[in-house]
Amino acid sequence: METITAILERAQQRAKEMNLPYEGALLPAEALTLLQEAPGARLVDVRSRAEWDWVGRIPGAVEIEWQSYPGMRANPDFLNYLSSQVDKESMVMFICRSGGRSHQAAAIAADSGYTNCYNILEGFEGDKDATGHRGTKGGWKAAGLPWVQG
Repeated sequence: METITAILERAQQRAKEMNLPYEGALLPAEALTLLQEAPGARLVDVRSRAEWDWVGRIPGAVEIEWQSYPGMRANPDFLNYLSSQVDKESMVMFICRSGGRSHQAAAIAADSGYTNCYNILEGFEGDKDATGHRGTKGGWKAAGLPWVQG
């Protein structure tokens, strides 16, 4: 198994290359390793309740909507929910469907004092495949990582 240090160094290098406003960018398998091996690491799933219910959940993830379905309105209480469930000194990894909303959440969290934020690239479902479907090309599900049907 890869060391925590090696994974974090690679994630931090990606953040530098991508000019990200937070600590690092992880691939799904790297995030799972950190979740299992790094003391106090937290996974925050920022997808909507509809996505958790209909697409699937990651066991043990903190679920805080970034936007609410239907209408995908921004959650004005996101930071309040985050601060009530995740310590600011914790390693916090954010995931959404494909990496966009989790990028925004990681940036806002970092800006509000979370010092160890990471975005999970590819997200839960990854990009669309040639037939326009998600879940087969990149992402947590396609990597065969733990999840349950909502």
